[in-house]
Amino acid sequence: MGTVHARSLEPLPMAGPDFGALGEEAELVEVEPESKQEILENKDVVVQHVHFEGLGRTKDDIIMYEICDVFKAKNLIDVMRKSHEAREKLLRLGIFRQVDVLIDTCQGDDALPNGLDVTFEVTELRRLTGSYNTMVGNNEGSMVLGLKFPNLLGRAEKVTFQFSYGTKETSYGLSFFKPRPGNFEKNFSANVYKVTGQFPWSSLRETDRGISTEYNFPIWKTNHTVKWEVVWRELGCLARTASFSVREESGHSLKSSLSHAMVIDSRNSTILPKRGALLKINQVVSASLWGGMLVPIGDKPSSIADRFYLGGPTSVRGFSMYSIGPQSEGDYLGGEAYWAGGLHLYTPLPFRPGRGGFGDLFRTHFFLNAGNLCNLNYGDGPRAHLQRLAECIRWSYGLGIVLRLGNIARLELNYCFPMGVQPGDRLVCYTSFCRGSCTPDLWVCLVHTNRDILLLSQPVLFTLVAQLGEDFALQVPQLLICANSCAAASFLVGK
Repeated sequence: MGTVHARSLEPLPMAGPDFGALGEEAELVEVEPESKQEILENKDVVVQHVHFEGLGRTKDDIIMYEICDVFKAKNLIDVMRKSHEAREKLLRLGIFRQVDVLIDTCQGDDALPNGLDVTFEVTELRRLTGSYNTMVGNNEGSMVLGLKFPNLLGRAEKVTFQFSYGTKETSYGLSFFKPRPGNFEKNFSANVYKVTGQFPWSSLRETDRGISTEYNFPIWKTNHTVKWEVVWRELGCLARTASFSVREESGHSLKSSLSHAMVIDSRNSTILPKRGALLKINQVVSASLWGGMLVPIGDKPSSIADRFYLGGPTSVRGFSMYSIGPQSEGDYLGGEAYWAGGLHLYTPLPFRPGRGGFGDLFRTHFFLNAGNLCNLNYGDGPRAHLQRLAECIRWSYGLGIVLRLGNIARLELNYCFPMGVQPGDRLVCYTSFCRGSCTPDLWVCLVHTNRDILLLSQPVLFTLVAQLGEDFALQVPQLLICANSCAAASFLVGK
């Protein structure tokens, strides 16, 4: 809760009543009992003033939106609760390094007997902050430089710039973020970026240069995002052995898209939730119509960069990354329709070793994943489409151990049993461990809650997934690292 100080409205007496000297001849004096002191929780109070100490470039109007409820408090407990809520709102703006609260009796000529003053002591972030780090992945090392300008105009605006220089590719991104005063959930952002991704499962390399605008807003218990994006895409072959189907997709193209996403998230934690549910729905309207199904407009076929891909730890465990569905000469081409889902159960370790300490970071993990990916004949009608998606379902089940790494990541070591394998599908098979259809699966999920630019690779859009107590990593950039022929790890970054 931070530092919250509160002084009593009526200070307690420093000593009891004076009985005088109690000698042998002293007369017993009946002392009238003092009135019982009033309980502060039930005493009506009035917040007369709210003061801020430490404000610099922050404008007064955005502060007033966040602390206005403090004036509505009716008793001391209510004042403390609303002051704490106001402190959390101020920290959420991302413009203060520290916020402390002091509650005191009101002083001055206009002070009421039950008047209170609330003081917020704040420390603003610096005008410019920077970061430097290195990343290793996709058989590439890169250096990432970041600059942030928090509270640029005094109303919680933020400008972020990231530049990534790698041994193979160079990427950059510039973003502007602006929340609505008094309603942080409603915010607007704009981005300019260049990002390059390599997709070895399709022997494809993609370079995107684009701009995008995004508006986020809540409706009842749902959060919505409307996004417009214009991207100049350059597709090329990643290897000389790329199939002809991939080669004919190579070249430049311009894509303009309008998308909408709805999220319902009642989980108590994004890392290892104990209760709640997650539902995400995405719709994209562009040169094609997205919604779990890709419908080309006109006679032009869909692009390999727009199709859906399935398989791997983010969708159907036990299958190699994006290695389900149509393929040509070993290159996976994606599909125009898909569905995916999963159920997960986390329980404490048997016999609770290390209970109350390090052992509480571990959980036993049971899961069931399923999905399907295919191309459709659009002249057959919706019933035929649903029948096609219901055929040849890939699914897997298994168990494992999960290690929670603070509030940013979890490490899973699972043993998978992939089922419904079709010709052309590729399993995650390790020579020293694989027996029959059993597959060890090791991966790490990193979950970031900020809105900074991500420069890893292209996002994968999942249209409709409902999953109990699990971060299913929808619409998140991904980075695949292959350590050797017998081990693989997948890093996921997203909200």
